[in-house]
Amino acid sequence: MSPLAVLLLLCGLLTAPALPEGVCHGCKPRKSVPYDSASIKLFREDNVWNYTTMLLREDLGLLFLGAREAVFALDMADISHKKAQVYWQVTEEKQRECTYKGKNAKTECRNYIRVLQKADDDRMYVCGTNAFSPTCTYMTYAGGQLRLEEQQEEGKGQCPFDPFQRHFSIMIDGSLYSATSNNFLGSEPVVLRSSATAIRTEFKSSWLNEPVFVHMDVVRESEGSSDGDDDKVYMFFSENAVEYDFPNKLMVSRVARVCKGDVGGQRTLQRRWTTFLKARLDCSVPEPSLPYIVQDVFLLQHSDWRKSIFYAVFTPQGSSNMSAVCAYSVTAIGDVFSKGRYKTSVTVETSHVKWVMYSGEIPVPRPGTCINDAVRKQGIQSSMGLPDKTLQFVRDRPLMDEAVRPLTGGPQLVKRGPMFTRIVVDRVTALDGHSYDVMFIGTENGFVQKAVNYNGEMFIIEEVQLLPVPEPIKTLRLSRITGQLYAGSETAAVQMALSDCSRYRSCQDCVLARDPYCAWNATAALCTAVSSRDSDRTLIQSLRDGNESLCPGSASVEPQSQTLIPGNNILLQCRPDTNLAQVLWLFDGRPLGPSDAKYFFYHEGLIVRHAAAADAGLYTCQSVEWAGGARHTRTVAAYRLQPGGGEPALPPTDAPPTQSPPTGAPPPDAMSTKVPAKEALTVTPELQGEDSSFLLQSQSKQGKIIALQVAVALLSLLLVALVTWNVCQGHFPLLKRYAPKSLGHAGVRQTQNSPPDFTVRQVPFQTKVASETKLLVTPTNCNAGNNHSGDDSTQPVANHNLSPRVVSPMDVFKYINDESEI
Repeated sequence: MSPLAVLLLLCGLLTAPALPEGVCHGCKPRKSVPYDSASIKLFREDNVWNYTTMLLREDLGLLFLGAREAVFALDMADISHKKAQVYWQVTEEKQRECTYKGKNAKTECRNYIRVLQKADDDRMYVCGTNAFSPTCTYMTYAGGQLRLEEQQEEGKGQCPFDPFQRHFSIMIDGSLYSATSNNFLGSEPVVLRSSATAIRTEFKSSWLNEPVFVHMDVVRESEGSSDGDDDKVYMFFSENAVEYDFPNKLMVSRVARVCKGDVGGQRTLQRRWTTFLKARLDCSVPEPSLPYIVQDVFLLQHSDWRKSIFYAVFTPQGSSNMSAVCAYSVTAIGDVFSKGRYKTSVTVETSHVKWVMYSGEIPVPRPGTCINDAVRKQGIQSSMGLPDKTLQFVRDRPLMDEAVRPLTGGPQLVKRGPMFTRIVVDRVTALDGHSYDVMFIGTENGFVQKAVNYNGEMFIIEEVQLLPVPEPIKTLRLSRITGQLYAGSETAAVQMALSDCSRYRSCQDCVLARDPYCAWNATAALCTAVSSRDSDRTLIQSLRDGNESLCPGSASVEPQSQTLIPGNNILLQCRPDTNLAQVLWLFDGRPLGPSDAKYFFYHEGLIVRHAAAADAGLYTCQSVEWAGGARHTRTVAAYRLQPGGGEPALPPTDAPPTQSPPTGAPPPDAMSTKVPAKEALTVTPELQGEDSSFLLQSQSKQGKIIALQVAVALLSLLLVALVTWNVCQGHFPLLKRYAPKSLGHAGVRQTQNSPPDFTVRQVPFQTKVASETKLLVTPTNCNAGNNHSGDDSTQPVANHNLSPRVVSPMDVFKYINDESEI
């Protein structure tokens, strides 16, 4: 753990709490659905990118999609059908000015649509980056045509300058609320309300310190309020923390709040928010780490706003691959702002600022409070009437001391794998009359995961690949009217149904899927979509328990007959149809264990090795799945091996299997070396006990021995080839003494009686460090050159005794005159 992490742990910011009971940690989707163009509707245009700004107009049945230099009107029922489009391109002058400021002409100096909101008069308000010169205008849709009004206005503070900077905006009662950057450099963050009286945040690090804006939404807290309270606008973002005294920047997640009726102060905080307060957003994962950073938020609204819930996805700051989902009650957030303590800055001896809990007197009215009946009784009708003491307090102390804690005290979902990027949530009423919150979570690899909480157990129903090429999901929208999910990425926009019940082919599969959108229709014998209005008693659904015993008796699986030829390897195919299922093989009703070397288990099924007459019988493949704490078993396949009259194959290991293995399956007689043990073994320890580990170890050892034998054989061949080459090149002249008759280097045949030629023809050359000295054994009568004439080759050697002498690396070069000999 890093020193920074240790300090955070000591300070209480870095925590490793235990997960709430039943929360899914490290779980995986029950089913993985690959990209299917038949069920996924896709829209893209040539030379158009960044399909990330969406506006659902359910009143028109249209999805308005903002992209780079274009806005499209798409049919919500099928977004591949384009109704209209309008292009908004950057002028050459604007693009030239942008490039002069050092921006990229092909990517940054374009017009990215970033704001697309519905106005009160049925028009739409549109803003684009316009080559780092934000511009806004109104857009109309009439007669099947999209049209941009000619009158344009500056979009500074409403739309970001940088097209790749996070921001957010929302239209509330005709006023645009935006959270973005207010200058070209992106160094001046602002939360702005564009109206007749524009209100914005103070440009101070205690208010906003290099924030990354994520989400903004309104909660109508004035409805049904007993004290005449105001509506609240909540903002979610991450920023550099000011309250922690560390040398490096530390990012934390925040939630902030302002009152919709805020009009600024009379003298203090003129045209500034007088109700801006913020607090840390806590989402602690079950392992020590830096604070997780919020990436997206969705407000699941309830008819009673007190029961509304914010769902948020978080990702780590470090190298971890774990993502989390936390849920927050609107009431809990409001209590932190209305009842919690404040933080205040103090100057310590070392002349730096430290933030501590404020313990002094709190002004009246309470800083950050909206104008309600209690404030009105004091004669204050608007924020303009608030006393300077209250305004000065909130100006200098906008940060709350207490963090906002999630529901259940911890994450709803913690999962390793591709990072979460976006989230939307739907509340579904099932046949049992209970409501369930179904989360649709976009990931960085282009999938959407559907998860739901059953009695504290987080269950991932499925993951669906939305895009043909993996890329991050950057936008998610959900329509309960159409029952569709809409997603946007850099290259395309896609649409999928909230649920596809036709994926579940049997009653058992439909019930174990535990999908609140689906139920098994016993009359029609198919898995069908349901709604809260369904009262058909023939519909079968068991969400909390996944009780498949409710299904009518299913037809038994008819065994497939296969002929058993002695000595052959026989492949019996069986693959589980879900990611959560485990496979159990039975032979004549007896479970097969991995300790029996006769059988080989792998992901495609079972291999009976070197079959004998005793192996004839009934083999049954069962899928074992756990749901609601209970074990559910289904028969997936069955085979009956019947003895045949064929002769045994010799040798047995070379005999072909009676059934060809599927594509990608290793040869049956080499399974133990070519199939990884972890992948081949589908009988799990939960089903077979300690025998699983025994088989894994034995197969692993056998594979290592075979791999070692192959390596030794290859090295031996390489060594023989190397020695042979050196002998042929004359690098080992001593060997020539015992060689048969051969030709000399000049082509003169040596006689039987002539002495062996010890003349050194070549000196082996090795590159070494210059300072290293080599001890070479050389004859005393060696010639100075390495190229010899025919006469030299026939000269007898006077002295056959070899004496060693020290040769330096530089002397070696004197023996090499022919480059071809190197």
